[in-house]
Formats: sequence, structure tokens, C-alpha cells
Amino acid sequence: MTDQNFDQLSHKFNRNIYGTIKGKIRAAVLMNDLRQYTPITTQRLRILDAGGGFGFISQQLAAQGHEVVLCDVSKTLLDQAQHAIDHHPSPLPIQLLHCAIQDLPKALGQFDLILCHAVLEWLEDGFDTLTHLKSFLRQNGRLSLMFYNQEAQRFHALVCGNFSYIRNGLKAKKTVRLTPSHSYLLKEIQQWFQHWQLNVLHTSGVRVINDYLKAGAREQFDDNQLIEMELKYADHPAYIELGRYIHIIGQYK
Repeated sequence: MTDQNFDQLSHKFNRNIYGTIKGKIRAAVLMNDLRQYTPITTQRLRILDAGGGFGFISQQLAAQGHEVVLCDVSKTLLDQAQHAIDHHPSPLPIQLLHCAIQDLPKALGQFDLILCHAVLEWLEDGFDTLTHLKSFLRQNGRLSLMFYNQEAQRFHALVCGNFSYIRNGLKAKKTVRLTPSHSYLLKEIQQWFQHWQLNVLHTSGVRVINDYLKAGAREQFDDNQLIEMELKYADHPAYIELGRYIHIIGQYK
């Protein structure tokens, strides 16, 4: 089995990720954390968006004046990124690089901030791939990693009564192409950060509420109200590990 390439699923991928309330929550939590725990609002940074797809976050950061390198293994997603860059009202300082994270050339140099969002769960060898990625982080630089959370994967199955899925080791009988291949525990990722000499600055749960809403609950509020609550409780100690994804920011010392 190889790492996932979304060339054949690009339009469905984009629609399912950022064209829904799930995507709005993801973007809101990520950007809120980046504003608070990285210097994106006070300094002009050199940023690597590793596996960044069509560059939703990259475009926002480039629009703020940051220099961004966006790499992805999917040529189709990068073509979509180029189309968005070409049609943006102002020039965006984004360099597109068609390659896997494992093939990033050393000539790229060092970065102040590396983003790796919803990529780890599609990699066959996550630890080694991210170890290579971390080598591009300069001293005092920050790594922003968002990963598919195994604890929430299990809890969601429990509250849905899907006990056979639990007994089967969280492996579905029928594979869904946009369901991540791998999930990770927070404590495992924290151990990786320690190995890489990254001090954890902040941890948030992404979608700590949305995925557990009871039937009919969405009729009581709009998207903005839900996002407000997601942001309020994303880093609540009791709820972080309920997030369908977890976002962790570390600083290289």
C-alpha cells in the first residue's frame, strides 16, 4: 500500500473538506491557533505547507504577506491551487512544488513555520516522513500538525453503537475512499514531538462538538454559532481528545 494521492478524487475532496461546516470549523480552529501560537501576525515568515492540496490555508497566509512553499503529490490539486492564485485579486507569494513530502529537496532550505494538516493519516510511514519534514524547520521555528484522532474515532463509534467496528480494531468492512487510512493517539504524537525536540505550545481538538450533535440539533443555531462554540471549547482539557482531529503546535528549540 502506498501514500494516498487525491488526483482522482480532487473535486469530491475539496467539496467534502472545505465546502461544508466541517471544513469551516477546521479552518477556524487552525487559523485561530496559528494567530495565537505562531508569529504570523507580527512577522513575515517563510512557510512550508506540506501536503497542502489546493492551498486553502496557504492562500490565506500568502495574502497576509508571508512567503509560502506549497507542496503536494497531487498534480490535480496543485493545478487548482494555481488557478486560485492566478485569479486572486492581489499577487500571492506562493511557490508550488509537485512532490511527495519524502522527496522534498534539501535545497529548499529552512522555514519559520511548517504546516502539515490532515496528511499524516494518509502516510504509510508517518514517523519517518515527518522526521524528514522536521529537518526543514529552523531553530525556534514552529510545526503545526493536525492529525486524525484515534480516541475520537473510537468514541464516535461507541456513541453510534457501532460495537462491531470497535471489536474489529477500528477497521471497517467496507473501505470509504475519503476515510483516513490511519489514526493516532495524542500521547503517541507527543512522544514524537519530544523525540524531535519540539516543545508543545498548544493543543486543540478540531470538531469537538459537531460530530456528536443529536438529530435535529442543527436546526437550533447557524454555522457561526456552532463555530463560536467549537472555538470556545477546542482547547478545553476535557474535550481536546474528543476532536475528530487534533491540532498540535510545537517549537523547535
